[in-house]
Amino acid sequence: MSLAFEVKNLAKHYGNVKALDGVTLEAKEGSIFGLLGPNGAGKTTLVRALSTLLEPDKGSAKVLGIDVIKNPQRVREVIGLAGQFAAVDEYLTGEENLYMVGRLYHLSAKETKQRTKELLERLNLADAAKRQVRTYSGGMRRRLDLGACLVGRPKILFLDEPTTGLDPRTRLDLWEIIRDLVSQGTSILLTTQYLEEADVLADKIAVIDRGKVIAEGTSAKLKAMLGGDVIEIQLESERDRQKAEQAIKGIAKKASSYDEATKTLTIPVGSDGSKSLAEVVRSLDRAKVPIHALALHQPSLDDVFLTLTGAKASEVATDAKPKRKRAA
Repeated sequence: MSLAFEVKNLAKHYGNVKALDGVTLEAKEGSIFGLLGPNGAGKTTLVRALSTLLEPDKGSAKVLGIDVIKNPQRVREVIGLAGQFAAVDEYLTGEENLYMVGRLYHLSAKETKQRTKELLERLNLADAAKRQVRTYSGGMRRRLDLGACLVGRPKILFLDEPTTGLDPRTRLDLWEIIRDLVSQGTSILLTTQYLEEADVLADKIAVIDRGKVIAEGTSAKLKAMLGGDVIEIQLESERDRQKAEQAIKGIAKKASSYDEATKTLTIPVGSDGSKSLAEVVRSLDRAKVPIHALALHQPSLDDVFLTLTGAKASEVATDAKPKRKRAA
C-alpha cells in the first residue's frame, strides 16, 4: 500500500504546551484524510510539520515516502498547501496571481500561461481572470488560492480549514472541486471545523485532542463507537444537570456528555432507542427534572466528537495559524 503521508510518535512542544504528543497516523494515496479536533488540539501544528514549515522535536514524518526533516526541498516539490485565509495578492488580477506562482515554481512562460488558463476555467474564474482580486468575493478568493496551490500539480494537498466562512453554496462548489482532485489521483489531508464536511468527504478520520490522537477510523466506524441511538435532553436550567445525570445513570450505555452553552445532555443508548426514550421520560419525571426539549436520533459525527472531546462542534477550529502558508 502506497502512503500519502505517515507520522510516527511525532512530538512538538512549546515550553510546557504539548502541541503534538506522540502522534502516529498514516493515509493511503488517492484518498481524503480528515483531521478533527477542538481549538488548540494540534491539527495545524501537524499540517505545518508535514509541510516542512516547522521541525518536530521527536518522531518521524514522511510525505509520499520522503522524509520531511532530511529532504524538505523534495517534499515541497510534491505538496500544495492552502490555509484558512486566502494568500493571494489583491492588487494583481486572478490571472496574474496564478502566473506569478507558476514562474516561482520554475515553469516555463508557455507552460505557466497554459496552466493558468486551465485552472481559471476549472475553478470557474475565467470570466474574472482580468479583474483585480480585491474585487473578488470571499468564495472567489478561496478558489483562486486553491488554484495557486495547484499550479505546480502537487501529488498531495494539505487543506487547513479551506471552507471556513464560506456560504453553503460556495462550500458545496469547493467540495466538488476537492472530489474532482481526488478522482484524478491527488491525495488530500483536510482539517475542518465542519463535521458534516468530514462526514461527506473523508475516507478516513482522526480525532486529535491536546496533541494526542484519541480516535481514528471511517465515519461509520466512529459513529458505531456510540453503540446505538442517541437521546438529547435540553434542560430548563443548569442547576438541574446533576439531578438529570443521576436520573438517567442506569439508562445510558456509555458516558453521557453535556453542552453548557445549550444546556443539553447527550446520552448514548442501545439500538432500541424508543424504549430508552420512554425510560428517560419516566426517570426525569420521577426526579422532577423540568426539560425544555427532548430528541431521539441516530448518532452523528457531532455526537462522536462531543463524546470524545467534551467540546461542542461550534468550538472546533484549528490552533494558531501563520498568515501565509504556501510551500514553494
